[in-house]
Amino acid sequence: MRRKRKRKSYSSFVVYLICFLIMLSCALFFVINYAMESGGSTEVLHAQNHENKKSEYEFKPFSSSMTLAAVGDILIHGTVYKDASTGNRYDFKPMFANVKELLLQPDLTIANQETIVGGTEIGLSTYPSFNSPFEVADALQDAGVDIVSIANNHTLDRGEKAIISATGYLDKIGMAYTGGYRSIEDRNVIRILNRNGIKIAFLSYTYGTNGIPVPEGKEYLVNLIDMPQIKKDIAQAKEVSDVIAVSMHWGNEYQRIPSDEQKSLAKELADEGVDIIIGHHPHVLQPMEWVKGKDGHDTFVIYSLGNFLSGQMKNYKDIGGVLQIEIVKEVKSPNDTIIRLQKPVFTPTYVTNQRYHNFKIVPLKKAASVGLTNAQAIDQEINEFMNQWLK
Repeated sequence: MRRKRKRKSYSSFVVYLICFLIMLSCALFFVINYAMESGGSTEVLHAQNHENKKSEYEFKPFSSSMTLAAVGDILIHGTVYKDASTGNRYDFKPMFANVKELLLQPDLTIANQETIVGGTEIGLSTYPSFNSPFEVADALQDAGVDIVSIANNHTLDRGEKAIISATGYLDKIGMAYTGGYRSIEDRNVIRILNRNGIKIAFLSYTYGTNGIPVPEGKEYLVNLIDMPQIKKDIAQAKEVSDVIAVSMHWGNEYQRIPSDEQKSLAKELADEGVDIIIGHHPHVLQPMEWVKGKDGHDTFVIYSLGNFLSGQMKNYKDIGGVLQIEIVKEVKSPNDTIIRLQKPVFTPTYVTNQRYHNFKIVPLKKAASVGLTNAQAIDQEINEFMNQWLK
């Protein structure tokens, strides 16, 4: 009987043990399952937090601004480069010293390099077939000029070799150029300069080359005013820039009012969406205005910036100036950017010399100090003349 009881007691123990293990297994199952489910919820929560943090760094509207300056013809007659001679070199920097602040103050400055800077090795020359010393480019860079336009009626004066020499030197000193190129590959690169997050494309064209034919197959040496090609260039520039500035060598020499052709071309460029048109060639100043393009686009035009530095005198040929205009970029969303041009300001300048020596560019309103009578009255006259069409 005792064994029988012992066996019964042993059987009960086994049953209890099995039941306990089953219950423990169930409990563990629920705990593990809960932990897994809870862990999954935590991951989702972390993901949601990550998304929330990510949204904090997503696009935010912003705005930026910069000032663009432009000056007119750098026309280096023999009298000018002889005055700059120091013996075996040339120094044009003193000629710009009195206006250097006007050129350094803006974020970006462009000049019209009317005479090719082919250097002394190919021989310097003056009107009517110009070639200028490399040191002209050095002085411009020192004064704050960032890019030069070289498409004009004198680009081919000394042939392809002068263009190759000039562009090679400009590359060497890090001075950007537009309008004349050493190769088709060089021409196909749109010149873009970036200031404060605003990208400006610079294009440049001339009405002609004083009857010198462009070498066949080397049309890249100088950009001629050819509207179908200009439209292609503008379309390409729009893809890589915020603002398009076009230098136009156009109009009639010594004429102070733009021609009908200039007005017509300005309207065509405005219709294509160009933002700024910078005019050269007349060697005298012509007024500024806003031109309304199609779709309501506003284009700022200065028809001629006159001579900034040259050996020409009298009849307004020794008066030029510095244009400054503010460019504002407002980015409201990744697909909504507004570009606005505003506050154009023109500061007249005057080139003085003492019988073709000691050439200097000075602000016109201060030109009494270098012998110009009625300087302040002339400065007022020029300002009224340049602003007469601006609203």
